[in-house]
Amino acid sequence: MTSEELRRLLEPAIERLGYELSDLEMKLGGRDGVLRVFIDRPEGVGLEDCEVVSRQVSALLDLEEPLPGQYVLEVSSPGLDRRLTKPEHFERFMGEEVRIKLRFPVEGRRNFRGVLKAADDENIEVEVDGAMHSLQIAMIESARLVPAV
Repeated sequence: MTSEELRRLLEPAIERLGYELSDLEMKLGGRDGVLRVFIDRPEGVGLEDCEVVSRQVSALLDLEEPLPGQYVLEVSSPGLDRRLTKPEHFERFMGEEVRIKLRFPVEGRRNFRGVLKAADDENIEVEVDGAMHSLQIAMIESARLVPAV
């Protein structure tokens, strides 16, 4: 099962509990498989929230058996350096510092670190050293918040 198929399986159950499925990481195979589920909500996520979602996701995975082999399920908040994976994430974190890596170079570069100035369903604008860069979300390989120190 792909991560997108797994997302479609888990997302409705997580949303019914009042959380957003922020991100998924699958590292399966062998004895050290791990499925990481990152949840969020506007008021933040605590340990009890992770426990509630973990029980629900674990029960669903036991019932559906979508993944082969053994793995450990980990449920947590996205963290301070959270990945931005959906257009809604970019819209939510406008004004924050981000680190962007593109699939292919744009304007002669693949890496951008600057302030997220604008976002819609298809594009973002990042200000790097006073210069604005317009980037297509589809071209983004990875995007993360840069925690304020």
